[in-house]
Amino acid sequence: METYSGAKLFIKCLEAEGVDLIFGYPGGAVIDIYHELDQSNIRHVLVRHEQAAVHAADGYARASGKVGVALVTSGPGATNTVTGIASAYMDSIPVVVFTGQVPTPLIGNDAFQEVDIVGITRPCTKHNFLVKNSKDLVKCISQAFHLARTGRPGPVVVDLPKDIQQAYEPFAYPDCVDICSYNPKYDPHVGQLKKAFDLILKAERPLIYGGGGIIAAKASGELTKFARRLSVPVTMTLMGLGGFPGDDPLWLGMLGMHGTYRANMAVANCDLLIAIGARFDDRVTGKIEEFAPNAKIVHIDIDPSSIQKNVRVDVPIVGDCRRALQVLNSIVDERNGNDNWTEQRAAWLDAIEDWKRRSPLAYAQDPDQPIKPQYVIDTIHRLTKGDAIISTEVGQNQMWSAQYYNFRSPNSFLSSGGLGCMGYGFPAAIGAAMACPDRVVVDIAGDGSIQMNIQEMATAVQYSIPVKIAILNNRYLGMVRQWQQLFKEGRYASTNMEAAPDFVRLAEAYGAVGLRATKPSEVELVVKQALKIKGPVIMDFLIEREENVYPMVPAGEPLTHMLLA
Repeated sequence: METYSGAKLFIKCLEAEGVDLIFGYPGGAVIDIYHELDQSNIRHVLVRHEQAAVHAADGYARASGKVGVALVTSGPGATNTVTGIASAYMDSIPVVVFTGQVPTPLIGNDAFQEVDIVGITRPCTKHNFLVKNSKDLVKCISQAFHLARTGRPGPVVVDLPKDIQQAYEPFAYPDCVDICSYNPKYDPHVGQLKKAFDLILKAERPLIYGGGGIIAAKASGELTKFARRLSVPVTMTLMGLGGFPGDDPLWLGMLGMHGTYRANMAVANCDLLIAIGARFDDRVTGKIEEFAPNAKIVHIDIDPSSIQKNVRVDVPIVGDCRRALQVLNSIVDERNGNDNWTEQRAAWLDAIEDWKRRSPLAYAQDPDQPIKPQYVIDTIHRLTKGDAIISTEVGQNQMWSAQYYNFRSPNSFLSSGGLGCMGYGFPAAIGAAMACPDRVVVDIAGDGSIQMNIQEMATAVQYSIPVKIAILNNRYLGMVRQWQQLFKEGRYASTNMEAAPDFVRLAEAYGAVGLRATKPSEVELVVKQALKIKGPVIMDFLIEREENVYPMVPAGEPLTHMLLA
């Protein structure tokens, strides 16, 4: 039987998984793999920092719906991935990260560039492997991909000692993977779904609250069908944006700390909350004791540990969101196919429309005043026809993007939601652009967060990746400054970033294009010009320095206690 080196087996495993693109950074502990990789048909994108490799793999996974792959060396190469891994873990993104390791006889001896990456990443991975025997290499890699993509998705780390990469073994990739004690429950309990439907029949003020699980399960179509047929309004978390069409009359916008007035008021006044693929995190619930106080709660999620974790649930349903919605839609067919739900929900829908009229998302752009960040995002939305893939950094830029870019389809919004990782957006945009070369990809950034991984401009230039970066430049760490203004007596402690680079000249130094708008009349011209350029572009928008994100629910307050302006 023919045998292959572990490095060659690694390539054959990736090919068996259908992987055609990985992001990475070479080093001595993975030099054997890179030698084989260079002779394969798998494309490799050389990032400039290992954190960016994982963020790019994360963005690739979110945009494509596939598993993202990153490859780095041992020691500092491995530890540099931890932030990206933690971000993927918090947002349930399927990523497999391969790290080099010192030879197995040296593990534990403090060898050069040795680090216990399995121990370090155990709290922030779905699972991780240290391959100690070359006979287990293929099995570990196949299990890593299976774990990353199935059940509640998440990142998996595979640590590859150098001697394992050099040992020779035969190749036989398994047709299916069976892991003892790992059996995600995909099919929901039909009896529980019927209980949920009975509550929907009785409800006068139902509300659907969806999360990232809708997108992970590819359940957007089923959710849209269900909501429209029963005339149930829909709100989404940050991670769920795009899971329900943003131009649908039933769409309420995002809920939570920076959610819309109508969404938060609907949560506070609904009598039935149908939570699908969401985890009731603190940025959504506000003061937990006053969250949806008058509502019975149905919770559908593939992860049983997420149910009853933060809030009391009346009807728990463990299973895949898409399959659950398929069953619910079939129940509608069987029992209430001809009912006029719009009429039955008229009073509830009117109340929501009244909240929208009373306090819509709004801003005023005076042509003689500084640029409003909301106007920049509105302009990007209009000129891309709402069809771009938008990634964000973290902070005010992230919240304005969520509020003002009207996402109509899933896999179009990429953001570090759970971890809130500055520096995520640019490398994630690179990954998304590689996954979807026919889509416009825009990273909406702040001047602080873009500097976290600005070195990836070299990656974008080297591979001619046409990412557009829109910097909302207020020369502050904007979200922290906003909190300091509102809750810390206006003392802007260490948030002033006036000593910022000239982003136009910085783009040019990397060999990219830099554009700048200093007044409202220049915004549209800059965006149009950037969209025509084939390569990477930085757009530097000098915005109103102390513009705040509203609505805002102060930390620990109920959703009804919103600061509106």
